[in-house]
Amino acid sequence: MTIKEMKERKKELGYTCAQIAELSGVPLGTVQKIFSGATVSPRYDTLIELEKVLAPPDLPLIHEPQVIYGGKRQGDYTLEDYYEIPEDRRVELIDGVIYDMASPTSFHQLIAGLIYTKLMNHVLEKQGKCLPMISPIDVQLDCDSRTMVQPDVVVVCDRDKVIERCIYGAPDLVIEVISKSSAKRDAVIKLNKYLAAGVREYWMIDPNRETVLVYRFQKEEYPVIYGFDSQVPVGIWDDGFSIDFREVYEHIRFLYERS
Repeated sequence: MTIKEMKERKKELGYTCAQIAELSGVPLGTVQKIFSGATVSPRYDTLIELEKVLAPPDLPLIHEPQVIYGGKRQGDYTLEDYYEIPEDRRVELIDGVIYDMASPTSFHQLIAGLIYTKLMNHVLEKQGKCLPMISPIDVQLDCDSRTMVQPDVVVVCDRDKVIERCIYGAPDLVIEVISKSSAKRDAVIKLNKYLAAGVREYWMIDPNRETVLVYRFQKEEYPVIYGFDSQVPVGIWDDGFSIDFREVYEHIRFLYERS
């Protein structure tokens, strides 16, 4: 990517220089100089790290892929390889690349479980057609053989997409509870995939910062950042339903008090 393309991508994603610095590991001052034009010729390794954050999902990165499972190169894996991986090993397949998934933390499980419960109770109360579902559930996002993800919580309103082995196509709402190990993948790679696949709304919940980053892709301005003291509207529905993150915080407060 050129610097101009990176600037356009930064604007498209709504990232601040601080967010890019955190996701890429590049010092904030360096990021600010590059995007302000003060640095005209950044170092090659700096460009690589910025490209990892800003490259669209269909643009190959400029660094060489690594080799993992079965001796194949990253980018060459398919669902056939995905299904051969032992069930006790949690992975995702994204554009032919296999990513290991860490075991979920207590924060992760309690937050995802509570939000799923609230979504399901609302659907049942309204007798709605949408289907909230919680991980582990395979999502064949692009309906091809190169991508299979496992979001933490999803809502699917087209029941034809729910087949026996997976969700086949893009959910309407995707929620990820991020951790240090998953932050870059959730905030860059999967964000781009969800946008391109037609997901209508994407939440990234960060227990460490006590924030919820909400991308409503059909709106002109995103993301919107909420704190754990906020009501977060579920934008795919027009009935005013929201998740009260004060309740979410109280649900996990004992974990914060121990840390």
